[in-house]
Amino acid sequence: MSVIPRPHWLRRTLPGPWFLVAFAIALPAILTVGVVAGAFFNPDTEVWPHLLEFVLPRVLSNTFWLVLGVAILTTILGTGLAWLTAICEFPGRGVFAWALLLPLAIPGYVLGFVAIGLLEYAGPVQGFLREWLGPGSWLPPIRSRAGIIVVLSLTLYPYVYLVARGAFLTQGKRVLEVAQSVGFNSAQGFFKVALPMARPWIAGGVMLVVMETLADFGTVAVFNYDTLTTAIYHAWFGLFSVRAALQLASFLVLGVFIVVVVERWLRTRARYHPGKSPPGGRIRLGVRNRWLGFACCGLVLSLAFLVPFTQLLIWAWRDVANGGLDLRFWGFAWRSVSLSLTAAGTITVAALLLNYAMRLDPHPLSHLAGRIATLGYAMPGTVLAIGIFVPLAFVNNQLQAILDFLFAANAPQLTLQTGLATMLLAYLVRFLAVAHQPVAANMLRITPAIDESVRVLGVSGWASLRRVHFPMLKTGLLTAFALAFVDLMKEMPITLMTRPFGWETLAVRVFEMTSEGQWQQAALPACAIVLVGLLPVVILTRRSDHEA
Repeated sequence: MSVIPRPHWLRRTLPGPWFLVAFAIALPAILTVGVVAGAFFNPDTEVWPHLLEFVLPRVLSNTFWLVLGVAILTTILGTGLAWLTAICEFPGRGVFAWALLLPLAIPGYVLGFVAIGLLEYAGPVQGFLREWLGPGSWLPPIRSRAGIIVVLSLTLYPYVYLVARGAFLTQGKRVLEVAQSVGFNSAQGFFKVALPMARPWIAGGVMLVVMETLADFGTVAVFNYDTLTTAIYHAWFGLFSVRAALQLASFLVLGVFIVVVVERWLRTRARYHPGKSPPGGRIRLGVRNRWLGFACCGLVLSLAFLVPFTQLLIWAWRDVANGGLDLRFWGFAWRSVSLSLTAAGTITVAALLLNYAMRLDPHPLSHLAGRIATLGYAMPGTVLAIGIFVPLAFVNNQLQAILDFLFAANAPQLTLQTGLATMLLAYLVRFLAVAHQPVAANMLRITPAIDESVRVLGVSGWASLRRVHFPMLKTGLLTAFALAFVDLMKEMPITLMTRPFGWETLAVRVFEMTSEGQWQQAALPACAIVLVGLLPVVILTRRSDHEA
C-alpha cells in the first residue's frame, strides 16, 4: 500500500518536532500571560468595586509619578555622565568610565535601607547636623516620593549610562567639530547634533529603566511607598485574595505592555547610522570645567556606591562582632546559593534548547514561541508569582481530586503550588531572557557551513548538539549561567511570595530585617548579595574597556 506524500505547501506550513521543545519552554510564560489577561478581561464583581474605590487611584498615581521621576532623573544622570566619560578629558576619566557601573551591584532595596538608616531623623547624618548647626537643622524626609525617586535613580542610571556611552563613543569629538563648522558652539552641538543622534540608544536604556521601576518591589517596600507591586503582595498575603492580586497584576501587565510597545515603536522609527570612523580624540576641558566634571562623577559614584557600600561594611562588621555570622546566616547563604545554582542551571539548559530548537526549526511558530518565552524579563516578579501559582493550584486540585477518588482517606496530599516547583518555573519565565542573549550571540558564530559539514559526516539532532555545538557554545553558556546566577541571588518578590514555609534566603532575610528597621542585622546578607552582584559589573567593565 503506497503512502501519499504530503504536498509541498503543507510541509512548509507545519513546524517540525523541535517546535514542541520551544513550545514547552514557552508554556509557563503563555500560562502566566493568559491567567493575568483573563483576570483583566473578566473582572470579579466582588473585588472590583473595592479596588476602584480604595486601591487603584492611590497605587496608580504613586506608580505613575515614581516611573516619571525615575525616568527623568536617570536620563539626566546617565546621559550626562556618559558624555563626560566618552567625549571629555578630565582627571580620573579612565577610572570613572568603569567605576560608574559599580552601582549595578547594589540592589535597589539595599541602597534604600542604607539611605534610610543614614538619613532618617534618628540617623547619624541628621544627628550630626543638629549637633553642629543647632536643633533646628533638618533635611528633607528620606521616606518620601522624592527620596525613593533619588534612590531608584542612583541604582538604575547605569542602564542609560552604558548604552548612551556606547553611542557617544561611536560619534567622538568629530561630531562637535562638524557642528562647530556650521556655527554651533559646544553646548549647541551637544543638544542639536550629538544628543539627537544618540536618542534611540538613550530611549532604549530609559525604557529598560521604566520596566525595572514598574517591576521593583523591594525598594518601594522598604520605603513603605505603595505601588502596584506592593498592592499585589498585600492583596495576596494581607487580604488573602488571589482574585484581587490577579486584578492588580492585570493592570501592571498592561503598563508593561504599553512600555514594550512604545520601545518597539521608537526602535522601528530610528534611522540613525553612526559612522565607524575613528573618534578623533576627546575634548580637553578648561581647568574649571575639568574639576567640575571630576566632582560630578565623584559625587554620583559616592552617593550610589562608595558611601552605601562603606556603611554596609561598617554595619556588617558590627553584626559579626555581635555574633551575626552564625549558623542561621550560613543557612540563608546555603539556601540562596543552592537555589540560585539549581535555577541558573535549569535556565541555562532551557536557553540552550530554545536556541537550538529555533536554529533547527526556523518555522515562524518556533520563533514566535522563542519570543514569548523571553518576554518574562519584562514582567514583574509579583506578577509571575501569582501567574504561576494559579495554574499550578488548578493542576494540584485536579490531581488531588483524582487521588482522593482512588485512595479515599489514604490519598497523599499534594502541594504543588507551594513547593520549589513554583519558584523554579517563575524563575525560568523571569530570567530566561538573561541567559538567552549570550547563548544566541554565540550561536550566531556557528555558521550554516559548519552545520552542513556535520550533516555530511552523518551527525545530526542530539548528537550534533552534544558533540559539535555544545563545545563551541561553552563561553556563551558560562556567561548565561553567571548572569542568571547573579540575578537569582538578588531576586526578592518571587522568592518571598512562593517559597515553602521556613525557606529563607539572603534577600528574604534583608526584607524581614528592613521591615523591622533592623539595618545592622540586614547589612551582612546585603553585603553578600552586593559582592556576588559585582560579577556582571566586572564583565561589563571589560566590555566597556574594550570599546574605549
